[in-house]
Amino acid sequence: MKKLLFVLAVFISMTVNAQQDTCACCTENHQAFDFWVGTWNVTNTDGTPAGKNIITKIEDECVLRENWTSAKGGYTGTSYNFYNAQKKQWEQIWIDNKGGSLHLKGNRVGNEMILQSDEVTSPKGQKYVNRVTWTLNENGSVRQHWETSGDQKTWATVFDGLYVKEK
Repeated sequence: MKKLLFVLAVFISMTVNAQQDTCACCTENHQAFDFWVGTWNVTNTDGTPAGKNIITKIEDECVLRENWTSAKGGYTGTSYNFYNAQKKQWEQIWIDNKGGSLHLKGNRVGNEMILQSDEVTSPKGQKYVNRVTWTLNENGSVRQHWETSGDQKTWATVFDGLYVKEK
């Protein structure tokens, strides 16, 4: 009987360890941005089409990959979003087909994911930061509001879009 209990205990321990090994990104922090996963039609504040965005989970559920296509065509981009457990923050790396890139960092607060860049310098020499906020609305839609600021007191909107899932 003792031998059977020992074997059973070893089996349970191995099963738990195997489940933990296969789900490195199953924590609440790692899933904080899951509300953005889906295939979305995105509109501007005036209701005109802004584009289409497909957000999928990859790398054993550890990374959200964004694939953006603008409604006007010719502009596409991809971002990789992940929870950096060492730094205890979310990060986004954005790269587009025009040579642009952006690195954002931050966390979820309530129903919002708020990510901000370090200070960057424009081609004209102006210093500013980017802040992007994704808000999960009660109806399941998501608002993405991208702002910039030179003083982090006053903000100018760069993009304000409403994400509605494709049916």
